[in-house]
Amino acid sequence: MSTKRDFYEILAISKTASQDEIKKAYRKVAMQYHPDRNPDNKEAEEKFKEAAEAYEVLSDADKRAQYDRFGHAGMGGSRGGGYGGGNMNMDDIFSNFGDIFGDDIFGSFFGGNRGGGGGGRRSRGTRGSNLRIKIRLTYEEIAKGANKKIKVKKYVPCSHCGGLGAKDKNAFQTCNTCGGSGQVRKVTQTFLGQMQTVTTCPTCHGEGQIITSKCGHCKGEGRMYGEEMVNIDIPAGVQEGMQLSLSGKGNAGERGGAPGDLLILIEEEPHPELHRDGLNVAFDLYISFSDAVFGTQLEVPTIDGKAKIKIPAGTQSGKIFRLKGKGFPSVNSYEKGDQLIHINVWTPQQVSAEEKAFLEKAQSSENFRPNPEKSEKGFFEKVRDIFS
Repeated sequence: MSTKRDFYEILAISKTASQDEIKKAYRKVAMQYHPDRNPDNKEAEEKFKEAAEAYEVLSDADKRAQYDRFGHAGMGGSRGGGYGGGNMNMDDIFSNFGDIFGDDIFGSFFGGNRGGGGGGRRSRGTRGSNLRIKIRLTYEEIAKGANKKIKVKKYVPCSHCGGLGAKDKNAFQTCNTCGGSGQVRKVTQTFLGQMQTVTTCPTCHGEGQIITSKCGHCKGEGRMYGEEMVNIDIPAGVQEGMQLSLSGKGNAGERGGAPGDLLILIEEEPHPELHRDGLNVAFDLYISFSDAVFGTQLEVPTIDGKAKIKIPAGTQSGKIFRLKGKGFPSVNSYEKGDQLIHINVWTPQQVSAEEKAFLEKAQSSENFRPNPEKSEKGFFEKVRDIFS
């Protein structure tokens, strides 16, 4: 499987590029590899699609932030469709072309021949809006990845008219203003000669047809409010606040327009015993004074269940044990965190008369007087070692 190129590299821009710079760079690349300039050139077509994919992500503030943080893996694309660019076809790209290049430039440069047989870019209704939902995950689900099936309340295509908004397939007529092309051409005389401009038809809004009899169920919108069962594949290693995107799973568009996207905000369900620190998992283990002196073997909770650890004799409070690889996986690499176990020697709150006498007697013993070894690291050194 080929490695996906960096989106910034595709558009030849820096990671600090502004939206205007991104749009300008996309226009340049798209012009270079446009199919009308490169007929029957598969390589140029792939680069044209690649540029559209890069622009789709980098022109959206949320998607760009997610890509900057997690790269391609963080977009969800490797697990079945996070962002739409990888699945875009030429019709999807050209349906948005006028928004980037402007109808005038598109029509005059390319002659308006792309997309609709009769010589014009014909839009299909109005694109649906994006939806945003939250999904709450346990530590176990975050560590292993999860598949969620969720009912989403949203606009869905009208089941009676198939999303067209018309009473039946015969309830359409060709737009008289544009003659069915979806565009209006205008020729003006300039000092350079004649200049042709093409704009979206104001009567049919680029659809080329007008509904003569609307669907009685959706009132001509082509959609109705309902719900859909959505299958969401969540990669392992996601974090609180991370946002995934499912292309085409948002609100249905009007009159057959493309659907919006479904944006999924990740929330972490607190664990009763563990807490997260980046890729690492931390756990506070309390042991008795006698266990610290004589040593013991104990079970501790982990993301995967229970694990046994050995507490050596003479263990000091503040000691940190590390269980390698027992933390969270990285969503963008093969890296995996550890579980850190912080030892706390429990000091009794109350003692009996007999225990008090024993401790007073032991207090004078050399073995009970603090005598840290020079090799013993202090608290701040331990913390520095953990995060270094």
